[in-house]
Amino acid sequence: MTAHISQGLSKVRRLLGVAALGLVAACNTTGQATDAPATAAAQETPAWLAQLDGSHRMLFDAAAPGGGIPLVHVMNYYDTFNKAYQVTDAEVDAVLTFYGGTTLYGLNDAMWSKYQLGAFTNAQDAGGTPFTVNPWRASPTILGGPMPQASVEALQQRGATFILCDNALGLMAGMVAQARGLESNAVYEDMKANILPGVTLVPAMVIAIDQAQQAGVSYHRQ
Repeated sequence: MTAHISQGLSKVRRLLGVAALGLVAACNTTGQATDAPATAAAQETPAWLAQLDGSHRMLFDAAAPGGGIPLVHVMNYYDTFNKAYQVTDAEVDAVLTFYGGTTLYGLNDAMWSKYQLGAFTNAQDAGGTPFTVNPWRASPTILGGPMPQASVEALQQRGATFILCDNALGLMAGMVAQARGLESNAVYEDMKANILPGVTLVPAMVIAIDQAQQAGVSYHRQ
């Protein structure tokens, strides 16, 4: 069993390497384009960024799940402004990213069940059973215990914004499809149609982060 698991992990790593190279090549090709309308469109302020009207704005750059700690950091951002500085949630805007290792956490429970994403990402409950629902959606287990107040849904209610990278979604959908013996574009379209409510799909996280920086949004690497 151990040898089988090891072989499976090695295959996933190889798939990730190949897919990443393809994504880099695609990004480089896009970067060489000189189409003026496309350049202007990239410079426009996207709706998710334009709506950040609080006095305090920070983007939490979460490329890895980190045991759910990125969620705690967002929660603490709101809580500390509330308690230490008497600043209301309305004046605080946090943005959390879904890309890299957190990409699939931007999808709903149906996708986690259908494609066995807990097993695919090695996301397990305390008993070692892979999750069949998105563990971040409503009641994440963080630091050994349930922390529903740090869930995606709870943070959205406080005004937090969540953005998901389309490039990363395509990459991960392809990896899941190959691991499950499915057609990659079909899996991608299925996942794209089942993003968590309120989560915004952005073309590329590298562009979204740059846009946030240009708009004066603070940056916190997770």
